[in-house]
Amino acid sequence: MVISEHPSKLSLPQTNPGVVTVLEYLIIKFPYVDAQIWQQRMADGKVHWHDGSLINAQSRFQPQQRVYYYREVESEPCIPFKETILFQDQHILVAYKPHFLAVTPGGIYVNECLQNRLRRSTGIESLQALHRLDRVTAGLVMFSINPDTRHDYHRLFETRQIHKTYQAIANISSDDHLIDKKWDVRNHIVPSEPRFLMQVTKGEANSHSMIRCVQQTTQQALFELHPVTGKTHQLRLHMQTLGWPILNDKYYPQLQPQSADNYSAPLQLLAKELQFIDPITQHSRHFRYDDNLLLDQK
Repeated sequence: MVISEHPSKLSLPQTNPGVVTVLEYLIIKFPYVDAQIWQQRMADGKVHWHDGSLINAQSRFQPQQRVYYYREVESEPCIPFKETILFQDQHILVAYKPHFLAVTPGGIYVNECLQNRLRRSTGIESLQALHRLDRVTAGLVMFSINPDTRHDYHRLFETRQIHKTYQAIANISSDDHLIDKKWDVRNHIVPSEPRFLMQVTKGEANSHSMIRCVQQTTQQALFELHPVTGKTHQLRLHMQTLGWPILNDKYYPQLQPQSADNYSAPLQLLAKELQFIDPITQHSRHFRYDDNLLLDQK
């Protein structure tokens, strides 16, 4: 059994969804976690309030209160790729995340994630991710170091003051002529089934990306993507709607059967650049990962 070194946390909603206890809420919130697992965690003292007092199976639901729990899995894979720290000061840390490494704990990954790896290597226990990348996406992730300034950097993402640049590779037809063509993609993205999938439906646009083709061969093209909004799987869906799903995507356009990670065929999506005005120093920040995705030259 692998147990998380650090607690996960959630805030109970302001509106009670019709439960009496915290246990009932957790069962609804995490439908894929068996109720007996939550009961055992509580019996073992692995669920508590913000002040450290324990939560048991009879603890009543308290709106807007924080609940802390320690995730555990039977076994945890080791991701054989290394992260790289690009920048660090007293407020933030920017690191490159390799393909297949989660940013924070989730699913079968407890300690084997970028946040916990960096906490161990830097000794900074307060390190906290300011945004997310899909586990299968590589690229730049920014972390808060100083809790006192964390809100200032969070606000950059909330108010869309972070300018992000991605790269993606897709297969194309030999008669496509795409270099320097641009697409302004806006559509309505909502959750699908299973719940980790998203889909484009009719409705007012709630997602927006700007996409440009920068290179191509007879079989593949390299695209530069600028997400204006930040919906889950937005870039993957927007590339699919253009007719060029990202190479090695196991979710879109069709969900592939569950299988072990194929480290030789990562999703060809890279979060390459972050640009913003630092809210503390007021200096312009521009972080860039120098390696590029490479087209197959056949």
